Amino acid sequence: MTALEQGTAPLDAPVTPARPSTFARLAKSPSVLFGGVILAAMLLVALLAPVMGTANPAAIDPTSRNKYPGAELSQRDADGNRITRTAWMGTDSLGRDVYSRVIYGTRVSLAVGVAATAVSVAIGLSIGLVAGYVRWLDAVVMRFMDGMMAIPGILLAIALVSLWGAGLATVILAVAVPEIPRVVRLVRALVLSIREEPYVEAAISLGTPLPLILVRHVMPNTIAPLIVQATFICASAVLVEALLSFLGIGIPPEIPTWGNIMAEGRALFRLYPHNILFPGIFLSLTVLAINIVGDGLRDTLDPRMSKRV
Repeated sequence: MTALEQGTAPLDAPVTPARPSTFARLAKSPSVLFGGVILAAMLLVALLAPVMGTANPAAIDPTSRNKYPGAELSQRDADGNRITRTAWMGTDSLGRDVYSRVIYGTRVSLAVGVAATAVSVAIGLSIGLVAGYVRWLDAVVMRFMDGMMAIPGILLAIALVSLWGAGLATVILAVAVPEIPRVVRLVRALVLSIREEPYVEAAISLGTPLPLILVRHVMPNTIAPLIVQATFICASAVLVEALLSFLGIGIPPEIPTWGNIMAEGRALFRLYPHNILFPGIFLSLTVLAINIVGDGLRDTLDPRMSKRV
């Protein structure tokens, strides 16, 4: 009896190696690891801001105005005792500690980026699923989305903030709305090909309701490209929030963000560049890390890119 008849493979038969899991491939991606470490550090800074901050970010001290990084400040505590502390990143024109303001600004910038990404992806996914699957809605929805994309995103965000008024919730919505058409176009393009797959046609022939088809059979196949798109939306949201705050129409000045810290320091930039330098470094590192993670996710999750690697 041969090995084939016994139900066993011959000893010299080639063994196909098991394909590594998605998490294993992500763990081996230098881009994901490098960007992930920076993002984890920024998230840790945001969470530990009350512990890491050396002063109240909103406290004004006219006697400590425009100090350079590393200056020693002498102040009195609540009990009247004189204490000395180091202004690691200097102070601004109102005597506020730049280090504490940058640390607390990390919380707001990351919160806006994550929240705006979640809102745009959730709304764009819902609209894109329906537009891509229901043919008669496709033309109507996509013409509206094309009209929104014809308006530059930053101008649309400025218009929305001016219409609704400055505030954290307003900025999140103003940053999220211009990104919705991009998510809709991506999801729609994916759904147009997915709806022709045999398993979708089988679900239709079995009388499966439309919402169940979209949720169970169509939406899971859009998740991987959406994750990649979400990283780039998050990076863009952080930048747009900083730009709105820099222009003075975003987060109110009493709430420290990287954008309004730089806005308040631009008048004296030549004399005291630290007011713009340090928040600019944090902003650049965060956006760079998010984009690097997005590139790594794209290379790992996209089958065409993984084959090239």
